[in-house]
Amino acid sequence: MRIAELHPQPDWVLSIVAEDGRVGRFDVTPYLEYEAFEALRDPDEFMKVINGGYFIEWQCGADLSSDTIEARWEVVGDVVPKITV
Repeated sequence: MRIAELHPQPDWVLSIVAEDGRVGRFDVTPYLEYEAFEALRDPDEFMKVINGGYFIEWQCGADLSSDTIEARWEVVGDVVPKITV
């Protein structure tokens, strides 16, 4: 899966739009117990997520692959295509 859009939410959830149009939510809270993700307990640090397309990363060095996200995200719908006239 390629990540087209990435929007961090204040509750340690990422709102994600995949390149194929699927829209989902990925909860990062289970990862916060690991040392690599410890800095993300600070909401300001969590919001500094960067979209790498096939991965996401934070300034603290924590990262997740799109494969990991796709295996554990909750798909909530599809993007409605824009109609052009």
